[in-house]
Amino acid sequence: MKQISGGVTAAQGFKAACCEANIKYQNRTDMAMVVSEVPCVCAGTFTTNVVKAACVQWDQNIVYSGRAMQAVVVNSGIANACTGKEGFEACEATAKAVEKELGIPADTVAVASTGVIGMQLPVAKLTAGVASMSKTLDAGEEAGTAASKAIMTTDTVNKEIAVTFEAGGKTITLGGMSKGSGMIHPNMCTMLAFLTTDLDIDKALMQEALSAVVADTFNMITVDGDTSTNDTLLLMASGLAGNEKIVEKNADYDAFCEALFFVCRYLARKMAADGEGATKLFEAKVVNAKSKEDAKTLSRAIVGSNLSKAAIYGCDANFGRFLCAMGYSGAQFDQNDVELFFQSEAGRLQVFRFGTPLAFDEELAVKIMQAPEVTVFVDMHEGDAQACAWGCDLTYDYVKINADYRS
Repeated sequence: MKQISGGVTAAQGFKAACCEANIKYQNRTDMAMVVSEVPCVCAGTFTTNVVKAACVQWDQNIVYSGRAMQAVVVNSGIANACTGKEGFEACEATAKAVEKELGIPADTVAVASTGVIGMQLPVAKLTAGVASMSKTLDAGEEAGTAASKAIMTTDTVNKEIAVTFEAGGKTITLGGMSKGSGMIHPNMCTMLAFLTTDLDIDKALMQEALSAVVADTFNMITVDGDTSTNDTLLLMASGLAGNEKIVEKNADYDAFCEALFFVCRYLARKMAADGEGATKLFEAKVVNAKSKEDAKTLSRAIVGSNLSKAAIYGCDANFGRFLCAMGYSGAQFDQNDVELFFQSEAGRLQVFRFGTPLAFDEELAVKIMQAPEVTVFVDMHEGDAQACAWGCDLTYDYVKINADYRS
């Protein structure tokens, strides 16, 4: 597997476009479209929030029905959540606009929205945006990058990646883009993400791989403890690479799973690092736990604690906050088995060992915690399971951003 430049248009058969639809934002692109030359096998995962946006329900219908997916239209600024009948009509109008402009059946067009909950989408602007983008679709890398920027809301950077790997003697490409900065919490994938590949693969196998990968990537990030109404991850496979179709779990399937994990982990970490108001990525790695579930529970509790996040922001090696979060996580363990370290590109420092605090160099601790990526490393000494979770520090700017989000 090799990482290459590019994103959602890197795989064969995919084009993208974006435009300024002025849905909520002014003087910036706020609408994007990704289109495949051919109908695609699709897979997806969605929010577990009981309050689901109209677009989530629309996309679930496509993925769960077994139908093909050939296009996805995304808007930023308005979430189309809690919008009743009008919300579903906006989804349908958008899909029918794609059908009118490109001849793609409306029931194979996915839609996605992100932004303010409870506002109605301006349908005329959506359909005008589709008409505009239909004329500028392009398979180039620049088009994919532009699309990744158009779906941003409070994100400060766009997020995209592409890789290649071998399957069936063919070079396969997998690429994608995501957005996410706030309302991020482990409970599906807590964002919008769109992945494309030219692999030929069975739908059920692709869905199984995606669901498994999400559990260890997007489900392991948190920014603020809130799970969005709009979380959507869609994967489309065009089959244009020409490999022998993957219909069973074999070496080719394993290569695909490895590439999928790499791409999703990359995007998940980018989202965590770009949390609203964040200044650094906060990683918790738990090793030698009794079980995988315990390792996940403990690592997510560490990065999810507001006190832990504040300590990371303040470069305060107050290890008690991290141990406290582990203690109320629900996982059962003996604190006298635990070792805890802080580490980053600036070094590694042990602060707690087998139930006892250690004397440590405070200046080194601050230097370690000032790095752009900081890890709390915990050795449980109770088994052989491990897990990583990702979050960010909690800053004053998080409150500022969310105190006036609608305006």
